[in-house]
Amino acid sequence: MTAADLFARTDRLDSDTLDALVARFEARGRHPAFANMLNEYLDAMQIAPAANVLDIGCGTGLVARVIARHSGFAGSVAGIDLSPHLVAAATRLADEEGVGARVTFQRGDVRQLPFADASFDAVVAHTLMSHVPGPLAVLQEAARVLRPGATLAVFDGDYASLTFDQPDEAQAQADDAVLVRAVVANPRLMGQMPRLLRAAGLELQASFSHVLAEVGTANFWLSAIETFRRVLPQGGAMSAAHADAWAARLRAASDDGVFFGRCNYHAFLARKPA
Repeated sequence: MTAADLFARTDRLDSDTLDALVARFEARGRHPAFANMLNEYLDAMQIAPAANVLDIGCGTGLVARVIARHSGFAGSVAGIDLSPHLVAAATRLADEEGVGARVTFQRGDVRQLPFADASFDAVVAHTLMSHVPGPLAVLQEAARVLRPGATLAVFDGDYASLTFDQPDEAQAQADDAVLVRAVVANPRLMGQMPRLLRAAGLELQASFSHVLAEVGTANFWLSAIETFRRVLPQGGAMSAAHADAWAARLRAASDDGVFFGRCNYHAFLARKPA
């Protein structure tokens, strides 16, 4: 079976699948390793207290909420996402955390942003770029709405490196390939990002690289495995029986202390010339 990136069509998924994605995004964001990667590049951005920030492909609004609740922040954060379901979840979660007055969310296409030129002091694309067709168009739109001298942050997985060990090596390789096709449109995009940023008229300022690997026992990857088990059949990538068996093997490996799962993650900070 083949399947297009599920995350690129969140506006067309059923509510049960979207609820599974909401749970995954929030669990992933709470994990210490993922939170540390986020805080690392946000700190490097040095977002001003009164800044007007845009979170493109905001999902559940995780990044917007982190920025809004930062000590001393008195600016505003706008979030935009393709899925009305995710926009509703983002609005609800921001209200629950008490930052709803500083964040707003709306549905929209990140390739055609509904904002004026040079209207934001910072733009963040967190776990978005690997999922969108035509990533250069997204970077060009981000550059358009940035004020001169302002910064774009791009963070995502290098999904060409995503792998889960299984006893049958051929099966492991086949399942990895199916998984990557199903969950990302551009698995090699992070390696292409320096030249794409330049093509969008932006100047690369800094980058951060991490390997998120769990060996022996899974923690971070468990919620991902459960989400993939549920969504892969929805996208036609695997049969339900295949997905259940795949997930069961990985959970058993974790229970037995022989689990291995890995993906590399990268953050890029790029400046719009003054």
